[in-house]
Amino acid sequence: MTWLGIFEWLGALLGLAGAALLAANHRLSGWGFLAFLLSNGCWIAYALMTSAYGLIAMQAGYIVISAIGLCRWLLIPALPPSSRKQ
Repeated sequence: MTWLGIFEWLGALLGLAGAALLAANHRLSGWGFLAFLLSNGCWIAYALMTSAYGLIAMQAGYIVISAIGLCRWLLIPALPPSSRKQ
């Protein structure tokens, strides 16, 4: 299998894993954001190898969204309830 195929399949499988983790809505669901970040990286590598610049732009946006989700998952639960917005 070539690097192109590896990035394509890893991107697809990590994306599916991330979606499944978030849909499960349990204490490990936040790991879905990490799976999405890894998937985004794979898709950007794939897009660079195939000159798919629209895919790069889309994945760059998804990286921002996944990073926000990961930060909220890691940081918000650590805040005391009185400092959270109602």
